[in-house]
Amino acid sequence: MIRELLIGFLLIHSSLAKHGYLSRENKPPRRARLQVIPGPGPGTGAGPGPGPGKKWLTLNGGEPLVIAQGGFPGLFPDSSGTGYTAAIAMSVPGTLKYCNLQLTKDNLGICLPDIKLDNCTDAATKFPKQQRKYNINGRDVDGWFPIDLTIDEIMKEISLLQNIYSRASVFDFVYPPLQPDSVFGIEPKGKLWLNVQNDAFWSAHQLSAVRYIDDSKEFFVADYISSPEIGFLKAVGTSKTFDKIKTKLIFKFSTPDSVEPTYKETYGALVKKLAMIKTFASGILVPKDYIWPVGKDGYLQPATTLVADAHREGLTVYALGFASDVFASYNYSYDPAVEYLHFVDNSKFSVDGVVTEFPGSASNAIACLAQNPNLSPKVANALVISHNGASIDYPGCTDLAYKKAINDGADIIDCNVQMTKDGVAFCLESADLLGKTNAAMAFMDRSTTIPGIQPKSGVFTFDVTWTEIKSVNPLIQNPFQSAGLSRNPKSKNAGKFLTLPEFLELAKKNATTGILIGIQHAAYLASKKGLDIITSINNALKNAKLDSKHQILIQSDDTSVLAKFKSSSPNYRRVLLFSKPISSAPKPVTENIKKYADAVNVVKKSIVQESKIFFSTGSTKIVEEMHAANISVYVSGFSTETLSMMLDFYSDPYTELISFMAEGIDGVITDNPKTASAFMRSPCVDPKSTAPFVFNPIKPGDYLAQVEPTVLPPAAAPLPPLQVADVVDPPLPPVDASARKENGDGGDGGGKSGQRRLGVDVVMMSLMLFGLVYVIGC
Repeated sequence: MIRELLIGFLLIHSSLAKHGYLSRENKPPRRARLQVIPGPGPGTGAGPGPGPGKKWLTLNGGEPLVIAQGGFPGLFPDSSGTGYTAAIAMSVPGTLKYCNLQLTKDNLGICLPDIKLDNCTDAATKFPKQQRKYNINGRDVDGWFPIDLTIDEIMKEISLLQNIYSRASVFDFVYPPLQPDSVFGIEPKGKLWLNVQNDAFWSAHQLSAVRYIDDSKEFFVADYISSPEIGFLKAVGTSKTFDKIKTKLIFKFSTPDSVEPTYKETYGALVKKLAMIKTFASGILVPKDYIWPVGKDGYLQPATTLVADAHREGLTVYALGFASDVFASYNYSYDPAVEYLHFVDNSKFSVDGVVTEFPGSASNAIACLAQNPNLSPKVANALVISHNGASIDYPGCTDLAYKKAINDGADIIDCNVQMTKDGVAFCLESADLLGKTNAAMAFMDRSTTIPGIQPKSGVFTFDVTWTEIKSVNPLIQNPFQSAGLSRNPKSKNAGKFLTLPEFLELAKKNATTGILIGIQHAAYLASKKGLDIITSINNALKNAKLDSKHQILIQSDDTSVLAKFKSSSPNYRRVLLFSKPISSAPKPVTENIKKYADAVNVVKKSIVQESKIFFSTGSTKIVEEMHAANISVYVSGFSTETLSMMLDFYSDPYTELISFMAEGIDGVITDNPKTASAFMRSPCVDPKSTAPFVFNPIKPGDYLAQVEPTVLPPAAAPLPPLQVADVVDPPLPPVDASARKENGDGGDGGGKSGQRRLGVDVVMMSLMLFGLVYVIGC
């Protein structure tokens, strides 16, 4: 229902625009504007999650508030009507719409994120001669300002733009600015938070926010009014029309070194004067690092006592600065819900509300995840399968990564088995040691190119002994490092690699944890290296004597490998891996897959396809086609970094997960099992739940359909359907024992690798002798 409301709003807006009803010339009169801003009707919004039994450490013991800063600027331009509507649609009831008030030349209000119009609108293009320079709080600021334009000029001519360049710009130039009364009226019982940021500046130019608020009483009454200026809060609090019952005054803190314009003290000094603040305000709004400071290394420092101190004075505390697509701290593993829970669900305190650019994520954390036991029974039936263990927190395939995945609630932990030169089977994502260890310097002389394994050169495990591999350190994978997103640097080399028997022993200690064994390059290992990976795995599994309760999955991209296990170990579930996107699987293909496999592992783009501008374009029928053949579908590629998700999913891993679950998948393969496990155990995950707030999936392609076609890049060519030839592989070759002898299996770097090393040594010795002779000759 929630999704339909939002998409309905988008469709209404498009229809009105096409018929001229939203033309700048047809702007409705101010009093009537409340009636033309579409919004959800009574009873249609989301409700609070299963929270009646929850006890909160807020000042009044109630559930923390969600305050939608500018609506939903994580996707739509800040302060747009669609953004506010989206915020209401995806959030808990009682969510407040946060309007950052700016004043126009004629002392009327407008909701905009910045006092500079050129930072968030196309004013510079529409009014090129209106560029000005003003002194604002002691700084000279150059740009376009609302105080130089009338409300009619702004409403008729200006459109909103995304003011953070890393976010989607496809909705730029679509939405007009809104006045506070329009924002207030988006829902029948509008709730509004009005932030007044620059009253001293406006007063210096004969404008008055207090007068504007007084004059607007017949159109709206704000539930909260915040400001970083003490003089303004005292003035509005003593106004004859101020409703002390309806409206709460909140003192907003800027950075600790900034100076408050009335008292001329820094905010760092004022935070120690809470009793004085209580004389003119009922609460404080602070940047979140006033509560949970983050060190220069990116890790959390101990929480301050600010919340407890403020509550002791009778002040509510609201935290500001939450955005799911902005790095916060390595402690959160890029899961936005974990950050919110630090502020609302700990044994010491809870803030009374959060001001956020992603209100759906805040609602999820508060209504669905707070005070929910980590390993409560699963609500959803899909499997949570680790990808190299908890590889978002530790180097993949190490003991620490696997132990954390188990503790985080993974149903299945995975081991892609690699073989060393001396025949030791161990866990590593791929046969190439580069990028997963610090082996680059130690074994660079072993670097080779093997087109049948990968296009680029590498140092491969089958050219190195187990003793040598143990001499290098694991290295955490950073798939989005080029965008500045690194994973847990304090543990970047932590842990140790496990042999396959050690991995199986770890799983054996946890009766509820299954295993997935991945097999790669079996044919190459047998024919070129004389290594029998299948026999090594079978022997390890036999010797491990796992309990019958343990699920055992065997995965390979080679049907001949799966056929071997089908004949020798029929009780194992076999998984056929497709590492590249596929778009469809006709019946002849699925019939052949079923001969070898019980399940498939496909990448996310095989289920939900992605456009060149990172919005989804729609769903495939892969799940439907596989299920028709009684084949389960596991989907890989899940993580919690914002760049791992399409823009439709709001930089929220829970929204992404519920959207893929809605496609009918049977399991998720993830770098962050903790997030997936929390999702599967959340009471809000059941779409049949009678709870007023549940996770709501996004229908792939819905958002892209609302984008003006002229701004879209050409669509990518569709992927061809799978053919039987793409699936069925030739039989495995026999193991060539002579190949192993040729390659050598000692620790001295014999065989071809040793020859390469010897060649390098001979060249270096020759150069050194030549240099010595040259020096002597001189």
